[in-house]
Amino acid sequence: MLIKLTNGTIFDPVHRLDGEQRNIFMENGRIIRAPASTRKIDREYDISGHVVMAGGIDIHTHIGGGKVNIARILLPEDHQRDPVAPSPHRRGGSGHVVPSTFVTGHRYAEMGFTACFEPAMLPANARQAHMEMADIPIVDAGAYVLMGNDDFLLQLLSQGADQSLITDYVAWTIRATQALGVKVVNPGGISAFKFNQRRLDLDEQHAVYSITPRSILQSLCTAVHELGLPHPLHVHGCNLGIPGNDVTTLDTIAAVDGLRMHLTHVQFHAYGKEGDRKFSSGAARIAERINGSPNISLDVGQIMFGQTITASGDTMLQHREAKHAHPKKTVIMDIECDAGCGIVPFLYRDKNYVNALQWCIGLELYLLINDPWRIFLTTDHPNGAPFTSYPHLIRLLMDREFRLEMLAALHPAARAHSILSSLTREYSLYEIAIMTRAAPARSLGLHDRGHLGVGAAADVVVYRPRKNREEMFSRPRFVFKDGKLVVQDGRITDSPAGVVHRVTPEFDGSIERRLQRYFEKFHTVRLGNFRLGDDELLGYGRTALSTHPCRPG
Repeated sequence: MLIKLTNGTIFDPVHRLDGEQRNIFMENGRIIRAPASTRKIDREYDISGHVVMAGGIDIHTHIGGGKVNIARILLPEDHQRDPVAPSPHRRGGSGHVVPSTFVTGHRYAEMGFTACFEPAMLPANARQAHMEMADIPIVDAGAYVLMGNDDFLLQLLSQGADQSLITDYVAWTIRATQALGVKVVNPGGISAFKFNQRRLDLDEQHAVYSITPRSILQSLCTAVHELGLPHPLHVHGCNLGIPGNDVTTLDTIAAVDGLRMHLTHVQFHAYGKEGDRKFSSGAARIAERINGSPNISLDVGQIMFGQTITASGDTMLQHREAKHAHPKKTVIMDIECDAGCGIVPFLYRDKNYVNALQWCIGLELYLLINDPWRIFLTTDHPNGAPFTSYPHLIRLLMDREFRLEMLAALHPAARAHSILSSLTREYSLYEIAIMTRAAPARSLGLHDRGHLGVGAAADVVVYRPRKNREEMFSRPRFVFKDGKLVVQDGRITDSPAGVVHRVTPEFDGSIERRLQRYFEKFHTVRLGNFRLGDDELLGYGRTALSTHPCRPG
């Protein structure tokens, strides 16, 4: 079917289109050149005056894996309050804080997002994580495999293994789990927690393996570089949530010696210790460093006020924060030889000093970091807030007057300790298109996503222009996924399956001899059963596997 979108106002930063009026043609799931005038147009949409962008891409959202299901189980009241009835093109489900799989895909699509990436897939849990993501309709998906606390890697580092061996292990793990990138959470800290360490700073030694988080980060960053993975090492650093961790973040940036690194949910790593309350904003210091460090990208992990649930592999953190649970229930668990996880429900309050300042710190980061190609829109769903708060967050970034109204309602001491009121920057539609489309696609190596050029996947969103940007981004007029109309005026019109994105780096197969001995000694699953095959992924319901090239060196 040949589809024409007529006279849209295009925002496509990849092709430097900043509000230019263009026609878009789609056929067989792709954007094509304008066809010959003799060709019949099967379906035409007049979108004169409407804003057109590529489909949104969420670079960091917890949508699949054991921790997500535990979070759903832990808050049955949330699902009882938010049931979603099925309709002709929409399957039923429930949940606001951590929606069920069907609801997750539909709500992303209803906002104009067409791809979402799980940032913490445990190798031992990869099969279940992929099955769960395949159950999410419409959107494409992919995952970053979690390393940095697995015993095999820590043993290699402790023994002084050659970097080439570690790089082979990283590549093998990516291939075995069908991952798109590599994530590290509190490097070494989750393992150290199992041996009763309750903190592990960047240069502090692991009690058993006698290695430091710095050495883990350096080795994994080097492996990612040597393999030529599109996405940098995705780093949840040490000391999340601890006042004074802004210094740790600055030291972490310095530790990788100019190699590419992506710092995730940096709002939670941007806390100073100044003032009477010993809790202050380190956003300005971190923004200054990142502005001068072109090798560093980040997502913010903005908090929003209200009920949510924190779900993290960082058991050291979650054990410490369990006393703040709301409601009072928590799950902390160990997971084989990989890592662990902790689930803690949480209520962010605007009249609470710490929570209010956290809100300010996130916005300060967005407004102080200059390059929208290196900072991405996230709430670390569901840790800072559900992903459905993105339209509200976009309005905060684009509308200073609205931002100041919200600021005025916060805890007065938090307002006094924030520079937010002095920041006049307002994001443009072009910058929003970079942050939510073009930049995450480039960072992940998705060359046919995030833009509207010829040959791109026909993931296209049409918005009615509104002064209230929250209203505008909450309810697109049209959303096309691979050329199919899936949303019209907030109503799901089709519910196709998306594709799964991955990389397949090369490695020396001799690593499997070592792994065979290790699995026989320590694991409850055989090496052959641990690996996830292509046929399995496609059998779960995905339409295709999209393999993105690695470029070593």
